[in-house]
Amino acid sequence: MTSMTTTTEAAAVATRKLTYVKAFNEGLAQAMREDENVFVAGEDVAGYGGVFRMFDNLLDEFGPRRMIDTPISEAALVGLGVGAAARGLRPVVDLMFMDFIGVCLDQIVNQAAKMKYMFGGALSVPLTITTASGAGLGAAAQHSQSLEAWLAHVPGLKVVMPCDAYTAKGLTVSAIRDDNPTVVMLNKVLLGSTGEVPEEIYGIPLGQAHTARQGSDVTVIALGRMVGEALAAADELAAEGVEIEVIDPRTVQPLDTETMFASVRRTNRVLVVHEAVTFGGLGAEIAAQIQDVVFDYLDAPVLRIGAPFSPVPFSPVLEKAYVPDRARIAQGCRRLLERS
Repeated sequence: MTSMTTTTEAAAVATRKLTYVKAFNEGLAQAMREDENVFVAGEDVAGYGGVFRMFDNLLDEFGPRRMIDTPISEAALVGLGVGAAARGLRPVVDLMFMDFIGVCLDQIVNQAAKMKYMFGGALSVPLTITTASGAGLGAAAQHSQSLEAWLAHVPGLKVVMPCDAYTAKGLTVSAIRDDNPTVVMLNKVLLGSTGEVPEEIYGIPLGQAHTARQGSDVTVIALGRMVGEALAAADELAAEGVEIEVIDPRTVQPLDTETMFASVRRTNRVLVVHEAVTFGGLGAEIAAQIQDVVFDYLDAPVLRIGAPFSPVPFSPVLEKAYVPDRARIAQGCRRLLERS
């Protein structure tokens, strides 16, 4: 094992633009160079480079011993990762679509998440699970879900949701370096989006939210792809004289509520938006914690925006209406201001 580079987020300087998927790929490759115990396993990750080209060219550099194509069995794949991690390796296992997580949920919830606790801390499970989530590509009900609330409910798991190319690289590196099982939820719609990304390896601390935009009138807490929509809504509202503060949790488990509380104390109004179904989503948990801790600072009830209680439609028109967007976020902020 080579020594780990300690480049931090603060020290990283953006030098060129990369797509979201290329940034993920670069971060993974750099983590593999940093630590020879890191390997990748999944369906079509080696020879084909992954269905979304997330693993392009890695087989050429790292060879078949560290880039492993597996049979179509998510339960076996994650089980391989759990066992390898428990024995001291750092596997990265890929679930092609997040919807397939149901096939291997026992391995994730009852094995990966529980082993450190059940062995009294005598072993760790440094397993990274990568998966593509979200609607917007016409992939229909069985290939378009956002299931972060399932996973965030499980003690022992960490869950990250990169919102852009910069976080796609930095959060992936941190997930691989972490000694706990971590799910990296990559958003399918964002894969081709571009952003400034440093060339060197860097990590983004897990469990620390980021204030993507400062404002004084309404706090918008946005998960994953919704960060970009929230920033677009903030631009629209700025023309009306309304200043929106946008909080990107980055990590939904552990969840940095302190950054959220501090923002609400300044703005006195809060909207939580995620792509997942509203009912039982993380917006409900965030709203409950805000009302538990900073209720006295609220000038209006916490507003949640998410998808309707329905499977993701295949119809492009219905799918577009299903996923929250800048217009719904902007309208939600106006509603909060009207209630003050």
